[in-house]
Amino acid sequence: MGWVKSGNRVLTGDQFDQRARRAAAAISALGVGKGDGIALYLRNDLAYFEAVFGAGMLGIYPVPVNWHYTVDEANYLLTDSGVKLLLIHADLYPPIKDAIPAGLPVVIVETPPEVREAYGLGPVPNPAGLPLWADLVDAADPWPGEAGIAPSSIIYTSGTTGRPKGVTRPAFTEEQNQAVSAMLAGSYGYAEVLAGTRDPATITTAVIGPVYHSAPNAHSAFSIRVGANVVICPRFDAEALLALIEKEGITHLNMVPIMFNRLLRLPDEVKRKYDLSSLQFVTHAAAPCPPPVKRAMIDWWGPVIWEYYGSTEMGNVTSLSSAEWLAHPGSVGKVMPGATVRVVDDAGQDVPAGTIGEVMGRNSYGIDFTYQNAPEKRASMEKYGLVTPGDMGYFDADGFLYLCDRINDMIISGGANIYPAEIEAELHKLPGVADCAVFGIPDEEFGESVMAVVQPSPGAVLTAAGLQAELRKVLTGYKVPRRIDFADGLPREDSGKIFKRKLREPFWEGRERRI
Repeated sequence: MGWVKSGNRVLTGDQFDQRARRAAAAISALGVGKGDGIALYLRNDLAYFEAVFGAGMLGIYPVPVNWHYTVDEANYLLTDSGVKLLLIHADLYPPIKDAIPAGLPVVIVETPPEVREAYGLGPVPNPAGLPLWADLVDAADPWPGEAGIAPSSIIYTSGTTGRPKGVTRPAFTEEQNQAVSAMLAGSYGYAEVLAGTRDPATITTAVIGPVYHSAPNAHSAFSIRVGANVVICPRFDAEALLALIEKEGITHLNMVPIMFNRLLRLPDEVKRKYDLSSLQFVTHAAAPCPPPVKRAMIDWWGPVIWEYYGSTEMGNVTSLSSAEWLAHPGSVGKVMPGATVRVVDDAGQDVPAGTIGEVMGRNSYGIDFTYQNAPEKRASMEKYGLVTPGDMGYFDADGFLYLCDRINDMIISGGANIYPAEIEAELHKLPGVADCAVFGIPDEEFGESVMAVVQPSPGAVLTAAGLQAELRKVLTGYKVPRRIDFADGLPREDSGKIFKRKLREPFWEGRERRI
């Protein structure tokens, strides 16, 4: 069994299990029981995983919270989720203390040195009058019971089109748990471990994305569960990751494309400085990866780059190796064993290869989930016994899936369907374009017209007319943005997804249109 490390703290697998058992006893002593939820308002930290695994032993749902939330957003989640306990880092408590529902017990987790250093924090006092997590865990006797199948975390989706929705699943059966494990092992490069042909202690991975997001949450917990060595990183830093790969001999990583962007922007001398030969399986998901970015990463890191596609509700349903991507650039992969994916028209009929339709699917463990307090939203996610995550796409003749855009992002201009992702892909190819977002804005004649916001690369001088002229060489005229604005940065989630709603909103304010 591997180890778990955060900063200067290292726990062997047995030591971590004992900490989790003490955490289980501490949580139980606070009156939280099977079927309840606990909110984890925490950055990436050992305490987070102690609580997740301790709660899981008792059949308690972990509810990770995006610690960037405003007071209003935090109050909404803590109220909507109905959690019975809040664990929160000391420095995160003062800004949201007024958001905490009356009567909700609060336990403070001391902000560790590695987190303070990563976020430039000075000394952080512990709020007076509240119990400390470390004291409660240290004082507890290890819970002696036999742990069953831990319930899934209740993940609140990003809320790019409104309030976040809490995805809740009933406890898995043994058969479902095996299906989930097979899916995750395939996505993260652990298939040999699951098959018993590889010692998990030969795998070393790092948690580099925020654990309140679905993919880092699943990847980190699964890595610990199968016995891999796990380094917990407080936050992502491009050069620091390269140094960590060399220092710890990192073999496996789960990433998002925005991390690739930041790595590729490092000076060449920095990229050459570190030995990355330990890498064996680097997978990415969560947001579209521009083909030039992916090709550059494969050129740099070699054919170790993998990709999967899925959603919190649907599970992961496709997988793609570097060699397959090079043969089918832009694809998100072939359907995984045990998964179902369909691309359908408005009548629910499968469309021919090369024809764009609505993508929907499910993994082998099923689609038995609910949205916390939102049954009508849950109903809207299911069609024909499958989950529809809101993507448009198509299969090619070889069975590889391509995504065109989000349904909500599609622009209808003069009756023509326009997919922003196609335009964004062409913009990304142009020199001087660091990032971009394309969306529809009101147009009195056509209903909608195409607009782009472009983030120039440092030192680049771009003009709207110049970009439009280049796009006309590769795009039909009506797809070329009529308006192009420039910005120093685009609003993004940590997962890399652009908050297009924030860009669109000012243009549609006061109009009868859902944005």
